[in-house]
Amino acid sequence: MTMHTPAPRITIVGASLAGLRTAEAVAGVLPGARITLIGDEGAAPYNRPPLSKDALESLARGRETAAAVLERLALRSKLGDRAELRLGQAAVALEGTTVRLADGTAIPGDRVIAATGLRPRRLALTGAEGRRHVLRSFADLRALAADLRPGARLVVIGGGFIGCEIAATARKLGLSVRLVEPAPQPMLRALGPRVAAAMAALHRVQGVDLYLGRSVAGFGAAQVVLDDGQALEADVIVEALGSHPNVEWLAGSGADLTDGVLVDDHLCAPGAPGLMAEGDVARFANPLFDATPRRTEHWCIPGQTARRVAEVLAAEAAGSPPPERFAPLPSFWSDQHGLRLQAFGAPTLADATRVVEGDLGLTGTAPVIVEYLREGRPVGVLGLGANPAALARHRAHLETSLARSLAEADPATPAV
Repeated sequence: MTMHTPAPRITIVGASLAGLRTAEAVAGVLPGARITLIGDEGAAPYNRPPLSKDALESLARGRETAAAVLERLALRSKLGDRAELRLGQAAVALEGTTVRLADGTAIPGDRVIAATGLRPRRLALTGAEGRRHVLRSFADLRALAADLRPGARLVVIGGGFIGCEIAATARKLGLSVRLVEPAPQPMLRALGPRVAAAMAALHRVQGVDLYLGRSVAGFGAAQVVLDDGQALEADVIVEALGSHPNVEWLAGSGADLTDGVLVDDHLCAPGAPGLMAEGDVARFANPLFDATPRRTEHWCIPGQTARRVAEVLAAEAAGSPPPERFAPLPSFWSDQHGLRLQAFGAPTLADATRVVEGDLGLTGTAPVIVEYLREGRPVGVLGLGANPAALARHRAHLETSLARSLAEADPATPAV
């Protein structure tokens, strides 16, 4: 008598880039899998990076309708009917491997994959409610774009990538822009002091007023009040203060939710059988750098972790564990004032930088490539307006160096 193995039931919670790519990858390696993709937004999966850049500019200028922008941002997929989509449904609890939705529906499964991503941090202050924005979703985009009128006074609170991109876009739209950042430079943690200072200079040249080393103490009538008593006139306010991982629905699951979902090399959550996590919400150690688990909020991570989830599930179905370690090379990019920043590796781990091409003092007018070092070894490389071929050479050098370090640490096991 022939025994048939039941088709695995895979529930993916989070229908943004990470969730969609995971559904595609799993469908590719497990053709018989029954996949359910759950998303709390009513819209089909769409691309988020343009929200702070060209999508914001186009909608604010009225070049496109909201429907046209959303259609342009839509993530193209060949998933077809290989998965059941439950959009506009938020997961509120995990009971074993059953996902409970806000309307009470229970979705049983054999594996649950958390891809719930992030939500914006907000200031714990009252006031100016009608003028305060965040930017994470398409609904946020529509609300912000409606307020970005030429001549309006914008205050951006937070000098990370999103805040700086919004500031740059608003200047193109003809707004008066002030940016408030508690650190000594914008994007300091991501870029390091030398590159961050060069980017601060570029923003100033482009007409953005920077209030560095300052925080917000409160809101007055059409004002943002800083901790030193300065009052900045503000018609529009954007809070770009970073993000919280969406893990509350996993409370009581047994997973470590200290910062996102702690997962092992296979992206499985210790203490929560059947649970995996990927994308922005996953906290894992990357042996390319060290053994410290970290979340990585870069656009490349959803695709890299989606492929890892699929390869782990495929190996399990075949009765063999994945042979390689998971050691993805992170990358990120940003466009500000017409300048493209593109980086590979982990610049945040560096203790020194070295300009290998160009001059940081000429940022915006000439290509620059910067190498990031930790204890004398490369851990990252970044290009500012760099020639793609030149940046590719330095990326190859970084990959070779990281692979050598990895082999020295554990010569027996190759990395993905």
